[in-house]
Amino acid sequence: MEITRQADYAVRAMVHVGRLPLGSRVSTATISEAEKTPLPFLTKVIAHLVRSGLVTTNRGMGGGVSVARAPQEITLLEILEAIEGPILLNRCLQRQGMCEIEHRCPVHDVWAKIQHSLVKQLGSVTVSELVHKQVEKEQP
Repeated sequence: MEITRQADYAVRAMVHVGRLPLGSRVSTATISEAEKTPLPFLTKVIAHLVRSGLVTTNRGMGGGVSVARAPQEITLLEILEAIEGPILLNRCLQRQGMCEIEHRCPVHDVWAKIQHSLVKQLGSVTVSELVHKQVEKEQP
């Protein structure tokens, strides 16, 4: 299992925007250059983040991208789900009864337990924490 480039770019963009003072804006081009992401691809990623209510955008002079909520309120889970949809290890976990062999499948409960743990972990990491980790890594 691997996180898509789109999800990776979304996380990087959110950390970049999360570093700004609340209410500040940055252009998508600036994020693209700083995070080494292709601008056309990042523009699509930002559109997903806007639709999910994680960032806001404004056009024109003084426009750009800004966080929609405080970085300590936005989780890694929200970012990934904005891009990928709900976290599912297997389609049988989408809803109960989806799989006709669920009742006798030896691995179903294992997938469910792992998925629950993964979702819990992703939901416990905030953009604010990621910003702090990035700042720490940048210091000599």
